[in-house]
Amino acid sequence: MSDSTNSLETLAHAQSIAVPDAAGNDLSSADLSSRTHPEPSHPYRYPFVRDIGRILHAKAFRRLAGKTQVFTRRAAESDHSRSRLTHTLEVAQIARTTASALGLNASLAEALALVHDIGHPPFGHAGEKALDEALKKHGLGFDHNLHALRIVTSFEERYAAFRGLNLTLAVREGIIKHSHDYSAEDHPELSEYFLGQRPPLEAQLIDMTDEIAYLTADIEDGLGAGILDLAQVQDHVPFFGDLYQAAEREFPAAAPRLLANEALKQMLNSMVTDLMQEIAQQIRTQRIETLEDVRRAPQRLAMLSPEMEAKRSQAKSYLFANLYLSPSLEVEHTHAEQIVQTLFAAWTDDPELLPPDHQARIPKEGVQRAVADYIAGMTDAFIEQAWLRHLQNR
Repeated sequence: MSDSTNSLETLAHAQSIAVPDAAGNDLSSADLSSRTHPEPSHPYRYPFVRDIGRILHAKAFRRLAGKTQVFTRRAAESDHSRSRLTHTLEVAQIARTTASALGLNASLAEALALVHDIGHPPFGHAGEKALDEALKKHGLGFDHNLHALRIVTSFEERYAAFRGLNLTLAVREGIIKHSHDYSAEDHPELSEYFLGQRPPLEAQLIDMTDEIAYLTADIEDGLGAGILDLAQVQDHVPFFGDLYQAAEREFPAAAPRLLANEALKQMLNSMVTDLMQEIAQQIRTQRIETLEDVRRAPQRLAMLSPEMEAKRSQAKSYLFANLYLSPSLEVEHTHAEQIVQTLFAAWTDDPELLPPDHQARIPKEGVQRAVADYIAGMTDAFIEQAWLRHLQNR
């Protein structure tokens, strides 16, 4: 048995580094399970399990079904291409599996995976880029993590007693810190989220499981859409090519589509296994024994081994060159940017075109932020319809 496997088995029993399901004896544990608005404990559901339910039932979560992951419906050749919602569900499955294997809090990891993309605007990264550029002209900016925090703390209205979803501190911290470290100097409004300290491992997992999920999924969707060529992927992504050839030797009569699925399945499994083993190795070599050790670590602990990271990076570079920046998707990106920037300018010039609830935010948030919030909440289809109405009414 390898050292990596030994360290993984050891870590599975290291519960002291996991975020407790309910308030523990130390202050940090009690804080992480707390809510902004105190609520009585539930008779049979732990706090993070309740967070999962609140996220799943949120309107913003449902809207992810209509938001671009890579392909808009205009660009996709198939109804099987992933939406932002299906991507989120795949990340949640990987995150929960990984957290469980490592002896971490699987419910917290699942909650964070489910909420990690809830702040994305329509049209994927093209829509986010366009919205950010529109706001920068007014000295502002758009950050989907910070927007997600505003969604769960204010925009969602499901409870008579308070605005927002009243999620636990652990989930709110993970929303903003799973993929980015914010400084207290630049963001004093985030002071309660332990700025300057590493997030818990459950939050660190999300960034890596997100990368793993979309790498394999985007190859599959790119092949399905006919943008990626199977032979070229084999040649230029050896990680995939070697596994495809192994599948071909094992299943010589199988169709190429099924062989590609076998290769992608093995890619996913290899990266997840490597992630777990590398986390275990980092914890062992850095002598991490408590949650506070995780917070004080000189770097994040959730990472791939250097060898696997090189494979992942090479595959991602290929996707950027041949899928994300492909001519067919560039047409869609230009279309998305035009829609977002046109509507942002129109509604900023005439805020009375906004719905009443968004107009009501203008005195506090300013017109540009209110317009950006309105756009960010839209699905692809909704903003397309709004754009067509705008063109008709000009």
